[in-house]
Amino acid sequence: MGQFLLVDSRQLDSFEGLHQAVHGSHVDVMQLGRGRLRGTLSHIGIGDFSLSIGTFNVGMRTQRISSDDKLIIGMLLAAEERVAHWSFDMQLNDVLVIPPLVEHDGVFHGASAYAAMRLELNDVTSLFGGEARLSDPDTWRSRGHFRADPASGAIASRRLVRIMSHLHSKDGLTPSTADFWKRSIVECMAANIISSLPPDDGGWLPSARRVIHKVEDHLAETGTRPVHISEICDALGVSRRTLHRAFREVFGIGPVTFLRHKRLCVTHSILRESAPGTTTVASVAMQQGFFELGRFAHYYQAMFGEYPSQTLGVAPRQLAGLPH
Repeated sequence: MGQFLLVDSRQLDSFEGLHQAVHGSHVDVMQLGRGRLRGTLSHIGIGDFSLSIGTFNVGMRTQRISSDDKLIIGMLLAAEERVAHWSFDMQLNDVLVIPPLVEHDGVFHGASAYAAMRLELNDVTSLFGGEARLSDPDTWRSRGHFRADPASGAIASRRLVRIMSHLHSKDGLTPSTADFWKRSIVECMAANIISSLPPDDGGWLPSARRVIHKVEDHLAETGTRPVHISEICDALGVSRRTLHRAFREVFGIGPVTFLRHKRLCVTHSILRESAPGTTTVASVAMQQGFFELGRFAHYYQAMFGEYPSQTLGVAPRQLAGLPH
């Protein structure tokens, strides 16, 4: 069954626009600050999963009486003044958990920005695969607050905003890459949550080469679509820490770098075999999970010694010059 894809963005000119602050969920909103509200509200929907990002320039009181069984995980992206949810005072990039069927109460004392993803509770098992606590649905049945690490939290927050921005491009969100982008969004939230959890250095460590062989078998089954690290953790039933140790031991690089190299190789092959005018570098890059085109071009040139635009259509042009 295919996944329903939604991309929507609009400008706000009143607090009523924030009633749909989280896609698929009604929120009661009261304006606290003086002045005409200005802001934006953007949604990305992939099946039953959604990401919403909102910005507004005045203080707000938000209340939500849950009418469904969806889990909401939010992140504070920006705030000029105090922000409180229930009894939690939020700092920048902190993560908030709103469990299914639990009423929510929040106060933004000034201009703010937030991100919120809404998903099925049972989806955490695969989306947070490999992280024992986070992949357990029971972890998310009570409201919670995770304090973000200042440095890594800021990186995760910026990445989340950039993903949203790039997925609004016409080439950004396709059915074949939808799962990768969903996992990339979850990863930004997970990065800030994991920094609050105690280290997990215990447990049985399987053979590094056995782990690598299983990873490569999984990658072979997926074909040319991009694969996210959380998908591998879920499929193999291993933690990110185990994957990292295995890849470091075998290749001397981490799994994220390895997966990026694989996606670069797939991109190179697609560009080389495509005829100019039938595709663009940007569309192929997005299909392979690269959303920052400047950084992608840098990675590509460093790896292959040429820019992607130079690779595009090389093979068809060479074949065209061969005698028949």
